[in-house]
Amino acid sequence: MGGRNRARLDVPWARWGLARALREVILIGFLGPAMDAYTRRRVLGRKRLEDLEAPVVFVANHSSHMDTPAIMRAMPGRWRRRTAVAAAADYFYRKRVVARAVSLVFNTVPMQRNGGGLEPSSAAHLGDLIDERWSLLVFAEGTRSRDGSVGRLRSGAAVLAAEHGLGIVPIFVSGTRQAMPPGRRWMGRAPGRGRSRRHPVEIRFGAAIHPRPGEHRTEVMERVRLFFAESGASTTPSDGIAAGEDRAAAGQPA
Repeated sequence: MGGRNRARLDVPWARWGLARALREVILIGFLGPAMDAYTRRRVLGRKRLEDLEAPVVFVANHSSHMDTPAIMRAMPGRWRRRTAVAAAADYFYRKRVVARAVSLVFNTVPMQRNGGGLEPSSAAHLGDLIDERWSLLVFAEGTRSRDGSVGRLRSGAAVLAAEHGLGIVPIFVSGTRQAMPPGRRWMGRAPGRGRSRRHPVEIRFGAAIHPRPGEHRTEVMERVRLFFAESGASTTPSDGIAAGEDRAAAGQPA
């Protein structure tokens, strides 16, 4: 699917003023209290965003459909209202009604994924939003983890950051898979009674990572992976991050 087709799937009115105001009501007024009924939230590192200049590329791990609202709600308002979420075109944009719904509620934009991850070729489409000073939230694994570990990170986010001179802000999310694992349509509580039935959820913002001159995109994503590992995640070592992408770039079969 080319950049022109991805643009055709986009729902630009979801980034207009009225839609942004309605999204705040849905996220903060409805989804926020609903998540609090099932989880006990802890947000760390949010002050790291105070001195940053927008836009940036947020890169998070992914294990639940709950990740997006949890992350967006954890952001300070000035960031949340100017951040779009890269969403898989083959999953969320197959039906027009679903595409419009997720675009409105979560401010998603379509991206093409190859083997699960964000393709570097998707950067041109998403780069248009960056030029309009929108930050992007990218799930670099491209799909939800089924076992709670962080899969190999695709390098599309690093391509975007390098081409546009942006920082990458890593975000590690834990606990959402327990509250709403893949295959469930809504959150659930843990066994037990009272407060103990709410799942602990943590959203941790890392320090901004800036691509260095001459640094390969996989090396940039290795620094993201190290943040996830230091936050307690089981991760895939960087020597296997994007071997298929590198061979393809060299004209060799992946």
